[in-house]
Amino acid sequence: MSTRIVILGGGPGGYEAALVAARLGADVTVVERDGPGGACVLYDCVPSKTLIATSVRMSVLSESSELGVRFDGGPDGVVGNVRSDLPLINKRVKELARIQSFDVAERLGYEEIKIVRGDGRLDGARAVVVGDDRIEADVILVATGATPRVLPGAEPDGERILNWRQLYDLDELPSDLIVVGSGVTGAEFAGAYLGLGSKVTLVSSRDRILPSQDAEAASVLEDVYRRRGMNVMGRSRAGRVERHGDGVVVTLEDGRKVYGSHCLMTVGMVPNTRGIGLEAAGVRLARGGYVETDKVSRTSVPNIYAAGDCTGILALASVAAMQGRIAMWHALGEAVQPLKLGWVSSNIFTDPEVASVGVTQQMVDSCEVDARTVMLPLNTNARAKMQGFGDGFIKLFCRRSTGIVLGGVIVAPRASELIMALSVAVQQHLTVDQLAHTFTVYPSLSGSIQEAANRLTTDSEF
Repeated sequence: MSTRIVILGGGPGGYEAALVAARLGADVTVVERDGPGGACVLYDCVPSKTLIATSVRMSVLSESSELGVRFDGGPDGVVGNVRSDLPLINKRVKELARIQSFDVAERLGYEEIKIVRGDGRLDGARAVVVGDDRIEADVILVATGATPRVLPGAEPDGERILNWRQLYDLDELPSDLIVVGSGVTGAEFAGAYLGLGSKVTLVSSRDRILPSQDAEAASVLEDVYRRRGMNVMGRSRAGRVERHGDGVVVTLEDGRKVYGSHCLMTVGMVPNTRGIGLEAAGVRLARGGYVETDKVSRTSVPNIYAAGDCTGILALASVAAMQGRIAMWHALGEAVQPLKLGWVSSNIFTDPEVASVGVTQQMVDSCEVDARTVMLPLNTNARAKMQGFGDGFIKLFCRRSTGIVLGGVIVAPRASELIMALSVAVQQHLTVDQLAHTFTVYPSLSGSIQEAANRLTTDSEF
């Protein structure tokens, strides 16, 4: 008899786990309220990156005069006159999300995975209830994701005060957008709407944007934002947000007021773990309501696993997917390697993008890791000069004694593609010497990765 697996949540953690389990011969049911792909595909990652792709194209066009690109139609020969059509952009955003969800459903259907639409909850450790139906399970995977956190006194109304899942229903571009929160989500959307033509104010409670990221990378991005006209307000904590006539007013804790047409709240996420029977089934929850898991995604109940944003590990689709795969490999008796966060590469889809993997500058500076560092500015790269990109850098860390690559940071256009080379180097324990002797295309942005490795090799102490 096949192992019966029920998965709560059809996002990356859920559907990737389902595919693994089905290929290993299990009887798999995925319970999902919103549709295949979950909130990641329908409301979060896919829509936001689609919007950002349009914004980046707008920014490239508006800053192309030095490349000799000019647009007709501007007053008195002014270069530019590019504008965004938000209804058309949002229509495309929603359509691509729908298509991606359909593609996920098609993949699940090909593997004969059952999809049940609705809200599921655990009925003990061996069953899931959806409406009036009770589904027996040998193994349960909880991949219920998370929901945008609501700041008391700044509750979204879907019209002027918004969370990021409500942006795609706007029928006109915000003329004066206030973004509260300067983490990854806030930085991405602030940059996106700036590129689309909105006047943007970014309210940050910290002294800089992206406070959890590489400080030099954050500094580059903040300089770019300010140069493009964004009002970045550091050390400014929002107290409440209210409707004000046809717009909004954000009142800071120090009494200052910021006025705008719309306000976007990006103040974190809350795990979707309440009211689904976890504690009654014996699953232990950590602070904040996150599900506690070990390195093979197992909870405090042996046959119940968890993956994705509901675990609070790292809010990345790639991590959720790997947690889900690991859970199924372990549950079905396959050889499995525990999750290694040091191998996780991440990217912030700003313009320029910020990608990183492995150890951080903070770990090196605090002597937690004994490493040598090199940083090459992007404006020395021939391809970057040709394309008119001057903001960014390649940073590389290697172990002082052996030259093994420990990590790096890339700030550049499409850094999300470039970071793959460093991810491979970190995971495969390559040395800077091996990177330096690897052929790269000339001219290319990836050539700066080789050059950084070469500098660590020629200036080595090992």
